[in-house]
Amino acid sequence: MQKNDDFVLTADNYYSQEANERYMSVHQYLDFVGHMGVHGCEKRAMASLKGEYEKPVTKSMLVGSYVDSYFEGTLEKFKKEHPEVFKTTGDKGLKSDYIQAEKMIARAKKDEKFMAYMSGEKQVIKTGYLFGCDWKIKMDSYLPGQAIVDLKTSADIHKAWRVEDYGYASVAEYWAYTVQMAVYQKIVEIDTGEKLPCILAFITKEDSPEIKLCYIDQMTLDHALNEVEMNMASVLKVKNEEVEPIPCGKCDYCKATEPITQVINISDLIEV
Repeated sequence: MQKNDDFVLTADNYYSQEANERYMSVHQYLDFVGHMGVHGCEKRAMASLKGEYEKPVTKSMLVGSYVDSYFEGTLEKFKKEHPEVFKTTGDKGLKSDYIQAEKMIARAKKDEKFMAYMSGEKQVIKTGYLFGCDWKIKMDSYLPGQAIVDLKTSADIHKAWRVEDYGYASVAEYWAYTVQMAVYQKIVEIDTGEKLPCILAFITKEDSPEIKLCYIDQMTLDHALNEVEMNMASVLKVKNEEVEPIPCGKCDYCKATEPITQVINISDLIEV
């Protein structure tokens, strides 16, 4: 792709191929290296960057996006762009999953403190140079001088995941929300000089949706940022095509594209 020297990062091009080539993001970083519950694959990450692979959109992701769009103030636009949220027969109202999303929104709207934390500047984009490259972030609710808030929808916020060589991980650790918020905090600090508290605003996808506001302590954020720093040199070598990306051999992209290079023993199929 030919680079545009006048490129300006905006809401319209934030997720574009050119923006992803020019900037690192938390999603892109995790696509390369993974983290506990997030599967990383260098080969898939490079295919995504080149526009050769696009992660399938699941129903769970759409439900989360439905709730996100309400807080962004773009719900009607989301509905127009995603007619699949509606029934095609009968009353042609919302499908059950999105009726559930409406219940989640209604539960959040009842709570004054939750809504106060979600009342900041919406989808604020910031950039900053960190660990050898330019990064981009997009914040759900930015309260200048007060806090960085990210909205999360989850099936179960109380589950503890057993992780080998680590122990039990919370929902924030397992799904790398700690990594995300650590980078957000650092980029905001680079831009403003302020190190702000990081808050996760959870809404569960249960029949009776639960809401929680959870802060991430600074020690956890510092540890997560250190982990990113340690990985970035190898990530950039792959992204800059200085070394060949390594396929993980397990993700959908690898299953669909990796050629057979040898005949293996039947016992090698067992994964411990």
